Order: sequence, then C-alpha cells, then structure tokens
Amino acid sequence: LKQEKLRFQFQERQRIREEIQKKKDEALQLKYLEKQRVREEKQKIKDEEKRLKDIEVKRQKEEEQNLREIGHKLQYEKQKLTETAQKLRELETERIKVKEDQILAEQEAHREKEEEIKLKEQLQKEKEKEQRAIIQKQKDEEEERKLIEEELKLKEKEEQTKLESKIEEEKRIEEEKERLRQWEIKFDEEQKKKEEELIRKFYSDTKEEKNYK
Repeated sequence: LKQEKLRFQFQERQRIREEIQKKKDEALQLKYLEKQRVREEKQKIKDEEKRLKDIEVKRQKEEEQNLREIGHKLQYEKQKLTETAQKLRELETERIKVKEDQILAEQEAHREKEEEIKLKEQLQKEKEKEQRAIIQKQKDEEEERKLIEEELKLKEKEEQTKLESKIEEEKRIEEEKERLRQWEIKFDEEQKKKEEELIRKFYSDTKEEKNYK
C-alpha cells in the first residue's frame, strides 16, 4: 500500500509538472505568434511609409525638373531677344553705314576720316561683343555651380535622413527587445511562484491525508 501511495504521489507530481510545462509551451507559442503578428504589422507600416516617401521624392524630382525646364526656356527666350536686339542694332548700323557711304561718295574729301571713325566703331562693337560673351559665360558657369551645389545639398540631406531613420529604427527594436525581456522575466517569476504554491499545496494535502490515516 505504501508503494502504491508513493507511486500515486510520483504520478501526481509528474502530472503537475506536465501541466506546468504545457502551460509554458502554450504561453511561449502565444508569445511567438504575437511577436510574429507585430512584426508583420510593422513591416506593412514600413512598406507603406516607403511607398509614400518614394511618391513624394518622385513628385519633388518632377517639380525640380519642371523648374529647370522653365529656367532653361526663360534663359533661351532671353538669349533670343538679345540676339534679335543685336540684329536690329546691326541693321541700324548697316543702314547708317550705307548712308555714310552715300555721303562719302558725295564728299570724297572726308572719306578717310569717315573710314577711320567706322573702324573705331567696329572695334568697339567687337570689344563689347567679347565682353558680353565673357559675362554670359561667367553667368552660365555660376548657374551650373549653383545647380551642382543644390544637388549635393539635397543628396547630403537625403543621406542624413536615411541615417537618422536607421538609428531610430535600431533604437526602437532594442527598446522592444528590452520590454519583451522584462516581460519574460516577470512572467517566469510569477510562474515559478505558482508552481511552488502548487507543490506546497500538494505536500500539505499529502500530509493531511497521512495524519488523517
């Protein structure tokens, strides 16, 4: 009878341990499923944020391209207006030259003096033309430099934003791991207390049965 009783106690303890282990396994399974669900939700949010960000970047690039095209068109129109004005000036100069030639034909005595004046005017015009070309080249180079600087600034800002996002994500992941670790510790402590309580209760009931007999 004593052996039977010991065997029964052993089986009961074994059953309790199995139930405790089963509860632990179920809790771990639930925790794993919950973590899996949270990861999937976060991934969905991250994907959506990336999609929206890509759309915004594309929109900004399109706006920048439109601004560049508008600037180019304005510059081209300005250049054409300048060329037209130059042509008008040249036509006017040619008209004056024709008139002067007519005067020279009529006033042969002043021919050499008129030719000298004409040569000086031509030299002055070429000099002004060269100066305008130099100024225009400087403007074009300055504009190109500014565009390159803006592109570099945008690229640096984008890289900085990516880095900050990565750091923030790593920080968030670490905080999540720490919260889960603290939860597991708390859960294990509570589970251990429950297990100890069950064991104490079991031995207490066993002792009462023995005293009763």
